[in-house]
Amino acid sequence: MRRILIASHGSLASGILSSLEVLLGNAGNVTTIDAYLDSKDFKQQVEEFFLAVQPADEVLMLSDLYGGSVNQILYLYLERKNTRLIAGYNLALVLELALIEGDISDDDLIRIVTSSKEAIQIVSYQQKQQEEDFF
Repeated sequence: MRRILIASHGSLASGILSSLEVLLGNAGNVTTIDAYLDSKDFKQQVEEFFLAVQPADEVLMLSDLYGGSVNQILYLYLERKNTRLIAGYNLALVLELALIEGDISDDDLIRIVTSSKEAIQIVSYQQKQQEEDFF
């Protein structure tokens, strides 16, 4: 089973999950940790997540900021087999990771991350004739 852990400084992670559930319905394989909002220890929350993970489970960890404290703590879990970490995320990335079926190869992950980067666009007003082709 694929398990997705989304973690962030503040409530970005739960906000992404909220949007994901609006689009997909139940996202039962997605867990979020909103770090540093209260006295809960982030590292302990991550430990509790991994206690519920089976040895054969694939784990995709998503942190909000490369090099940030959330990313640094998640990095410590990369020793676990079938566990990967992506720093920086958007809804397009999480949506594709939640929808993909079967194993995710390194090449798949590179393609998905690249695609999510391309989803970030500066949108400008187009003339009427171009609007029809816009979306």
